[in-house]
Amino acid sequence: MAEETWRELSDVIESAERDVLEQFLDDLTPDARTLAVSRLSDATRERLLETVDPEDAAEILEGLPESQVTDAFENMSAELAARIVEEMPSHHAADVVGELSDEAAEAIFSEMSPADAIDIRALSRYEDDEGGGLMVSEKLSYDSTTAVGDVVADLQGNADRYEDFDVQYVYVTDSAGRLEGVLYLRSLLLTPPWKPISEIMLPEPRYATDKSTVEELHALFDTISFNAVPVVDEHRHLLGVLRRSAVEERMAERSDRDYRLTQGIVGGEELRTMPLMLRARRRLSWLSVNVVLNVIAASVIAANEETLSQVIALAVFLPILSDMSGCSGNQAVAVTMRELSLGVVRPNEILRTALKEISVGAINGLCLGILVGCAAWAYSGTPWLGVVIGVALMLNTMLAVIIGGCVPLGLKRFGVDPALASGPLLTTVTDMCGFFLVLTFAGAVIDKLV
Repeated sequence: MAEETWRELSDVIESAERDVLEQFLDDLTPDARTLAVSRLSDATRERLLETVDPEDAAEILEGLPESQVTDAFENMSAELAARIVEEMPSHHAADVVGELSDEAAEAIFSEMSPADAIDIRALSRYEDDEGGGLMVSEKLSYDSTTAVGDVVADLQGNADRYEDFDVQYVYVTDSAGRLEGVLYLRSLLLTPPWKPISEIMLPEPRYATDKSTVEELHALFDTISFNAVPVVDEHRHLLGVLRRSAVEERMAERSDRDYRLTQGIVGGEELRTMPLMLRARRRLSWLSVNVVLNVIAASVIAANEETLSQVIALAVFLPILSDMSGCSGNQAVAVTMRELSLGVVRPNEILRTALKEISVGAINGLCLGILVGCAAWAYSGTPWLGVVIGVALMLNTMLAVIIGGCVPLGLKRFGVDPALASGPLLTTVTDMCGFFLVLTFAGAVIDKLV
């Protein structure tokens, strides 16, 4: 069905009949439309965006993967790009322009209205994970001395202009533009028109700052029921509005990025519609590093080849020890990554984290060591193999949770993305140490094992 829709859309675009194309797109669900447009070739997608209205083009692009959106804007004319950007919510527009080359961004700004260009420039200076980078600059705000009737008249007289604004709340400022309060629309409708809005506003509203991190914003929305909050600068000047959905979307994007990094998808977003060699090159850059790390771990086995050849049963339990220690370490990595995202641990708290993890590692290592050690005893018929495997697993589990808990902090402290490098470092070190412990202990009691 998806293949058929994509091909039909491609044929309609080739026909260059605008009315037919718009009707075809209207008949598709948002998900079906995104899927079909994402399958188009770059050239065909560009023709689509050139054919439909800028408002429709903006809506189409908002649903596409970031890489396809960036490519589309890089290839279209600056005039068309400016018209589409002006139809986007300001924070999405800033994200799009921020991903473009400086030359392409400046060309788009030159084609935009001065007011819109100033807004998007200001937003694009913020980081994606800051309140300023997530807010929309479109807002409804009035001076505290304004009468209720004047506010209602302005809303009614500019309904078309305010259509895309978040009009659930109206914000009240002083003469210098500093936030003073918030109004519900219901309060405006049920209040005599001559009253100033300062008399019916909710004072001391909850707000976010333009430099608040996404973790702080997520925590803020967890404590309130509002769907949006005002965003202010350090002097409490009202800058924009932050929607709950924008924070949730950003948190989901971060989780998706971190997951891709842990799975070795580096260099940004990857789609199967991208050039084959680009996709292969990105994956190989990660896989080749893992080859080196695995060779290092395997060298420990090679150095103890004589012990392993005398006690073949060791080979059965080496993968178990490696896997169990790796799982324990990855649990510690996950906890540290979560604490970093919440801001409840600092990169310099390595000793504290190690002490917290070693107690968990000792308990879990003892339990796992006994279980696997008993299995080794039952398999080989000698308790000494059980002792070797059990003690090695217990010690390696303790080491794994310490490394898993502390490595992300160390990487963060030195400016390396912990989501990218924690897993490979953990795997290599725990494998090397686990193999070393098993084979060293086995060598020490080799007479009792053979």
